[in-house]
Parts: sequence; C-alpha cells; structure tokens
Amino acid sequence: MNKEEIPSIIFYDQDFVDLYDRSWVWIDELWKQGLVLDGKPVSATYISHEGQTTVNLFDNCLSSLFLGYSNQVYPPFEAIDYFYYKQEEDGAIRSDYSLEDGYPVFTEDNPEGVCLPLLPYVEYFFYHKTGNKKRLKEVVPFLEKYFDWLKAKFQKENGLFSVPVSACLTGGVPRDEAVYQLDFNTVVAINALFFSMIGDILNDKELSFRYKKLYFILKTRINSLMWDPETSFYYDLDKEEKRIPLKMISAYWTLLAEIPNDEKAALMVEKLKDPACFGTENPFPNVSADSPCFREDAYNLCGAVVPFNTYFVVKGLEKYGERVFARECAIRNIYFILDTLNPDEDKQGDTWEAYLPSREGFPSGAEDNPFFPRRKFLPQLCLMTITLMIEDVIGLDISLPRKTVNWTVPSLEVMGIERLSLKRNFISIMSSKNTRGWEIRLESEKLYYFTIEIIDEDKKKTLPIPSGKCSMLIDKL
Repeated sequence: MNKEEIPSIIFYDQDFVDLYDRSWVWIDELWKQGLVLDGKPVSATYISHEGQTTVNLFDNCLSSLFLGYSNQVYPPFEAIDYFYYKQEEDGAIRSDYSLEDGYPVFTEDNPEGVCLPLLPYVEYFFYHKTGNKKRLKEVVPFLEKYFDWLKAKFQKENGLFSVPVSACLTGGVPRDEAVYQLDFNTVVAINALFFSMIGDILNDKELSFRYKKLYFILKTRINSLMWDPETSFYYDLDKEEKRIPLKMISAYWTLLAEIPNDEKAALMVEKLKDPACFGTENPFPNVSADSPCFREDAYNLCGAVVPFNTYFVVKGLEKYGERVFARECAIRNIYFILDTLNPDEDKQGDTWEAYLPSREGFPSGAEDNPFFPRRKFLPQLCLMTITLMIEDVIGLDISLPRKTVNWTVPSLEVMGIERLSLKRNFISIMSSKNTRGWEIRLESEKLYYFTIEIIDEDKKKTLPIPSGKCSMLIDKL
C-alpha cells in the first residue's frame, strides 16, 4: 500500500490519526483476491478474517461503507457485485457463500440464508461518493428481485416480517420468543426508504412511489404494534403480537429509518444518555444495562458493544439533530478501542469484533464458537476507525453529484482531511489557528460548494469554492 494514495486525516489527538492509519495497513494485509463463481475463480476482492470459510453479504455491505473512502485503492464494488451475480431466479441472495466452491452455505438455524438487507443503503452511499448514476440503473433490477424475495418468503399477513433470530446477529441475547423482530423489520423499512430515494435520483416516479408506499406501511405497523407508550421504547413481538420487554440497541435502527416522531425520538435518546440503560462508559451495549441478561463480561454478546450497532445509532442520531452527542459517543467508543489495543499492562493488545461496556477489553467467547470474538474483524472495526472518523469525528458529509462538502463541528479544533478523491477531483480541507485567528484552508481541482457549520458559535455559511487553493477566516463569516 502506498500511503500517499489513501486520504489522510488531521486531528488534535494523534492516537486517533495513528489508529486511522493502522486501519488501512490492516486492510492491506487482509485484502484478498479470488472468489468462486460458477465453479471458477473470479478476481473479486474482499477483506479476509480469522477462521473465515465463507464470504458474507452483511459483512461486505459494512466494508463498503469505509472502502468507499479508499480513493479506489480498495474497490468497494467488486464484492457487492459478486452477490448480485449469485442472485437466484426467484430473487434470493444468500447471506453466505463458500470460499471453496462458491455455493451458498445454509445453517440449521437459518435455512434460507437470510441476513439484514442493506443493499439499497449501500448503493445510495456509493452514488454520493462516486456520482455514478449508471450503476444505480444497473443494480435496480437486482435490488427489486431481492426485495420481492424477502416479501414472498418472510412477510406475514399482518404486514410485518418474521425471520430466524440468528439472521439478526445478536448472538446469545435471549430472543427465542421473538417472532416479529424489530431490527429486521426496521432494516427492511430502511431498505424501502433508500430504494424510494434511488427512484427519485433516477427520476423514476413509479419506482419511488412503490417503495415509499411500502416504507410507510411498515412504518405504521412498527409504530402501532412495536412501540410501548408506557416505557417509551420499541420491542420485538411474540407469535401473538405481544411486545417482549427486552430493551435492545437495535431498536435505534428506527432513528435511521425515521420511524419515531420527534417526541418519541427524544424519549429514546434519553435512554442512550442514561448509565442505567444504554449510556454505559463505552456506548452502546446491545442490551440495556438494566436488562436481566446484561453481563459486564458481555458473554456471548450479552451486553457487548458491537461496532455496527454503534455506527447505525450514530447515523440515526444525526437524523434527529443530535450530531454533537453522536460525535461524543463515537469518540468515547474509539477511546475504548484504543485502550484495548494498547493496554497499560505488559501484555499484547489487539482489536476485536466487539467490546466490553464498562472497561477496556473484549467479550467472553461462546462455547460453540471458537472464533468469537474475532481478532481484527475489520468489517466492524473500520466503521468506527475510518467511516465515523471521517464523517463524525472530523465531521465531513460529502456528495459528489450535489457537488457539496458539508463540514459540521461542535467547535473549532485542529483537524481536517487531505487528498480525498471525489471521482477525478482531490480535495483537502483543514482548520488551524494562527495570528489572524481560526483559518480554514481548502484545495480542490474543481468547483464545489462548501458549507461550514460551527455549532457552539451558531455559525453556518455556504460558499462556492473555486478550483485551486483558497482560505477563509472564521471571524469573517
């Protein structure tokens, strides 16, 4: 890996910068080529991990959310396209395919090989990072067939979806009675919401309307059946559609799906700040701290802090104007990752797929899974150390088709990014303090629109930035 090819970050805490840089080094070390398609090796690339025997759809969806920032050094599309190529006639795309022969791998507890469906969310992310509308047009038929398969196989008469609990990736959390899982239904709603946005991008009104209608049907069902007004929370349902009173962090997928109104969302956010609920020192455990199944050692994921949950909670908080709190939680989580990687004692540290809620370290393993927790499980880890580092710690929101770069920070600090590729355009943005005050320096090869928002100073300004180098003084805004 040539370090100059990857965008670099500037941040006042050098440990954060080092962790970001090391994440790209680990990706380079674990980057593999060669999946099997129709019995023959193909050149698709992916990130490998300890004990891996299959390539997993959900893991690759997560990986694409940080590989999209690699300046195409590590293409995020190939592994996703592999799953499209594997689509079956009825629209099925299975969660796992064998690395040895390319055939789908099924398990007794997940006989259809279903997983949390994130493909439209991922394709929407790709579009704003590449501006490639042609790709959107090409993948829509795959996405539609996949959505039709999900509905045909897993949607019930009440309009909700029911899947094997193992498809929701919550480990040993006791959910055996859950027939209508809140997280899966919410992710399907996210699927429909972002599919409708893709329809808007393609100016396909029929596509947009169809999935917007599906989204609102699911939103209504989740609000009417899964919301409990007494405890102000969303829950799984049993076979009789009764709410199961176990508070899980996956309920916060609803924020990303824009399901609760502002009043409900505010009540849910309070629980994220409550140490007796989800506001543990390392936010956010997968079950609330006051749940009977919560464990400080997070045995078999009961009470574990799982990076993909943290990522989607942070993204959901942004939807409801909680960007400062979201950033604070991301920073706290990264500090726990750093403390586990660099322990004070004379012992070797590492990174893991999950963390403890109240101290540095990783969860106790499950007896039936010798590879849990997995070391350097990058599809989870790099959501924090790369994606949230850029989007929330640094605070950048970039859209190539809109030609916009939004930079939102609570207060001015020494930070920024250099050599971030937007197609064939490289941009650099940095803030620093000099004798004239706080200055933001910008460099771009093409015109774009730059919005700076400093929350503590209640300042927000949008300016057209010409190609070349320029700077602005914050006091002049």
